[in-house]
Amino acid sequence: MHASLHFHVKLLCYDCAVCPLLELKEAVEDVLPSLLDQGVTVLLMTKHCDTPGIESFSDKVDEASDSPLPRFLRSHVTFKSPAVYIYTSGTTGLPKAAVVNQNRLLTALAILSSNGVTSSDVIYVNLPLYHTAGFLIGFIGAIETGSTIILKRKFSASQFWDDCRKNSVTVIQYIGEVMRYLCSTPKRENDKGHKVRLAIGNGVRAEIWREFVSRFGNIQIKEFYASTEGNVGFVNYAGRIGAVGRVNFLHRKLFPYTLIQYDTERDEPVRDANGLCVESLTGETGLLVSKITDIAPFVGYAQNEEQTERKRLRNVLKKGDLYFNSGDLMKIDKDNFIYFQDRVGDTFRWKGENVATTEVSDILTISDCLKEANVYGVQVPGHEGRIGMAAVTVMEGAQFDGSKIYEHVVSYLPSYARPRFIRIQNAVEVTGTFKQMKVKLVEESFDPGRIQDPLYILDDKERSYIPLTAQVYSGILSGNIKL
Repeated sequence: MHASLHFHVKLLCYDCAVCPLLELKEAVEDVLPSLLDQGVTVLLMTKHCDTPGIESFSDKVDEASDSPLPRFLRSHVTFKSPAVYIYTSGTTGLPKAAVVNQNRLLTALAILSSNGVTSSDVIYVNLPLYHTAGFLIGFIGAIETGSTIILKRKFSASQFWDDCRKNSVTVIQYIGEVMRYLCSTPKRENDKGHKVRLAIGNGVRAEIWREFVSRFGNIQIKEFYASTEGNVGFVNYAGRIGAVGRVNFLHRKLFPYTLIQYDTERDEPVRDANGLCVESLTGETGLLVSKITDIAPFVGYAQNEEQTERKRLRNVLKKGDLYFNSGDLMKIDKDNFIYFQDRVGDTFRWKGENVATTEVSDILTISDCLKEANVYGVQVPGHEGRIGMAAVTVMEGAQFDGSKIYEHVVSYLPSYARPRFIRIQNAVEVTGTFKQMKVKLVEESFDPGRIQDPLYILDDKERSYIPLTAQVYSGILSGNIKL
C-alpha cells in the first residue's frame, strides 16, 4: 500500500452505553499476564489508559509524523512473512490460527479492485472484522482502493437499506445468510431506492440471488469462493446465477486443482487399486483439492502441525504429490461453471459461522445427564447452510432434563453453535473404527414422521428443549416458526 494513500472511515455506533473498546479491554485483561510474559505489546485505541501493561494508542497517533516511514523498518518483511492471524474453526476441534502471509493478504485486497471498486465508492462493512471477508476484503480492501468505509458494529436487516440510503452506499458485502435476511424483511415501496450497484461475497443460493435482484433492483452480484487458509479461489466474473466461478485453462495451470470422488459413508476420498484418488466426472459432485506449490502454498495453522497435516492430502493423482484438502464438495457443469455443494467431515455452516461438531459434542457430554452425543448439521427448507442437531444417549439412571440442557448449552456455546434439535437414542451408532455414523441421521433429519426416537427442539421462550411435535415440524417447514 502506498504511503500517501488517503481513505475515509465512518463508524456507525448506536449504542454508546456499551463501548466495544471497553469490552475488548476487559477481555484482554483476563489474559494480560501471559501476553506480557511473551513480550506482546498491547495497545488500546484511547488517549489515556490506567491499566498497567496496556498502552494508550490514540495519543501516539496524534503525535506521530505525517511523513512516510523509513523503509528500513520493514526491510526484513518478505512476501512470505506473516501479516495477520485469522482464527477459523476448521474441520474439527477448537478454533485455529490460520497464518495469512503478506502475499496472501495482497491477493485478498485485489478482490475489490478487480471487481471495479474505486476511490469514489462507498462500502458498507457490517460483517465481523475477525473474519477474512469483513477484515481483509471489506475493511483493508477498501483502504487499498481508497474507498470510503461505512463501518457498522453489527449487521441489522431492518436498518441495512436505511444505512445505505443515508450514507450513499454503492458497494455492499454479504455472506449467504445476509441476502436471505434482507429478503425476509417486510417489503417497502422504496426497496429499490438506493445507490448500491455492486454486491460482493459468497454463499448465496440461486433462488435467493434471483429474489434479491428482483426486489432490490439491478445490483451486480459478484460471487467468489475462497477459504482463510486455502490455496485456491474462484470468482464468478461471468455472473452465472448460483455459480462460484468458472473453470478455465490458465487458472488451472497456475493453480492445479481438481475434484475427486468422495465417500461420505467412510468420510474419505475414493481411491483406486493403485491407491490414487479418482477424479470426478463433469456434473458429478466431488471434493475440491488444490496442489500445494510455490505459487499456491499452504501455510497452515500457527503452532499446530497436527491440524495442518490434516489438511494435506498425499498421493492424489501421482505417487508422492501433495494437495490441500478444502473440505468442500463442488460440482463443475458442462459449461465449466463451478458450484459449491456442501461441506464434508465434522463441520457444518450455520448463520455464516463454521460449527465444529466435535467441540459441540464435547460440551454436551460434560452435562449432568448425557452420556454420548453425535452432532451433525441438517438442512432446513428456506435456510442457508445446516442447523445443528444432536443424537444423544442418556446416562443410566438419569432422565433427559430439557431445562438443564438448555441452560448448559447457552452457557457454553454461542447461539449459532447450539443444537436446535435433539434426538434421544438408546445407543450412538458407530463404524468398525469407532467413528460416529452421521449419514443416516442427516437423511432422517428432524422429521417426527420418520423418526421413532423422542425428538426435542430448543425453545428460547421456554428456556428449555421441548418435545418436537408434528405441528411444530409443519410450522418450521411452512416458515411460521423461525429458526
